[in-house]
Order: sequence, then C-alpha cells, then structure tokens
Amino acid sequence: MRLFLTSSPCSPYLQKDGRTLYGYSEENGFLKRLKEGWEPGWRCLMIGSDPEDAAGNDRMAKEFEGFFSISGIPVLSLVMCDKRNAADLPRLLSESRIVILAGGHVPTQNAFFRRIGLAARMKGYDGTVMGISAGTMNCAGTVYAQPELAGESRDPGYERFLSGLGLTGLMILPHYQETRDRMLDGRRLMEDITYEDSAGRVFYALADGSYVLAQDGRETLYGEAWKIEDGKIRKICGKEAWISLS
Repeated sequence: MRLFLTSSPCSPYLQKDGRTLYGYSEENGFLKRLKEGWEPGWRCLMIGSDPEDAAGNDRMAKEFEGFFSISGIPVLSLVMCDKRNAADLPRLLSESRIVILAGGHVPTQNAFFRRIGLAARMKGYDGTVMGISAGTMNCAGTVYAQPELAGESRDPGYERFLSGLGLTGLMILPHYQETRDRMLDGRRLMEDITYEDSAGRVFYALADGSYVLAQDGRETLYGEAWKIEDGKIRKICGKEAWISLS
C-alpha cells in the first residue's frame, strides 16, 4: 500500500481563459509523487464522511473527478461509496487502484467506517490510499477526534479518542493554518483543548499542502508541520522540506 496522509491535497490552477479551477497541489512535490507509478485505466473509489448526505457526496465525487482531469491524471472512473452502495464495498475495493477517504466530521466518518468494516477490508489492499483531513485522521490506529463543532469540547459524552483504520500510528491534525487561532466553546482550540489532550501523546499538525507519505515501511513528512507533545508545540518541518518520521 502507498498511503498519502494529507491536510488538503488541492490548490488553485489559473486557466488560460482567466478562470481559477482546483486540482491536486504541486506543493512539496505532492502531485509528482501521486503520479509516480500511475497507469491509465485505474479506477478510483471515494469513501464519504457522511453516508446520509447523498447530494453532498455526489458533488464531492464530481469535484474530484475534475481534480484528476485538471491535474493530468487519467482515471477510468470515480465511484462514491456511501449508504447507497456500501453493501458493494468488497467489489468496489477490488476494482479500485486508488481509494480516497474524504474529509468531513471525524466521528461521523469513523462510525461509518466501523459500520462497513473498512479496517478489516483494507488489510492487504495493495493500491494507493489518500486520506483528506478527517479521512487522514481516521487512518490512525487510535484517532484523536479533535473537538470541532460547538458544544463538543464541553460535552462529557464526546469521545475524543476512537478506534481507527490502523493504517498508521500517527495522529494528524489538518488545516493548522486555520485552527491555530480558532476559538471553540469560549476556549482556544489549540492551547486550552488540544494541548491538554496531548498529555502522554504526540500529534502532528499539518498546514494545507503538507502531507505524510507512508510506503515500504517508511513514513516521510513533506512540508510545513508542527509536533504537539505533552502540552508543548514545536515546528519540525518547513515548506518544500522533508523529514523522516520512521
């Protein structure tokens, strides 16, 4: 398996006619590495974060089909998996050379993944997997479901640590350029909530455009990132740089 753990893999492309469209990012060598070993005729399976949101999932599938086209990556088809076709997951996985785990609400997606038994079904998968935001977070063996919605950080019943897909041991926090100054439930999301939750744990905060590539037993971080551990944070990588995490 080749696993991309991204914050956001997309960036704007300026067209010759002046329009701005989105495709896969060239930042930190992402598009180049995504294309490596790619063959025409690959099918893509995208697994949504909210199985009930058929309309939103269809829009997302159409957007990502466009991203492949704009970025010059040929795909034969892109199929969205949600409640409408979850029973067909074994067949869809077997037919797909790339699986995209969509962004969204981490606990909602986590519950869907558990419902369809995705962790067990991904064992032995030898294609390319791309996690996006929540999809990246749910790739961990133990998932840190950082509070996101109003009330979650104050809710004693909200589970902050969940069982994930087990594709990586890394607990990743996406969109750090946005969340670093965010307030939630009257508190600072990072300093007052996340730092406290890092006691005895390690989180990796990624800016959009940064990612981890896990392949052949190695995990390499590309781009701007910070390490949060035992209530402290430090920058560990810069733009267009890389470090080995394992």
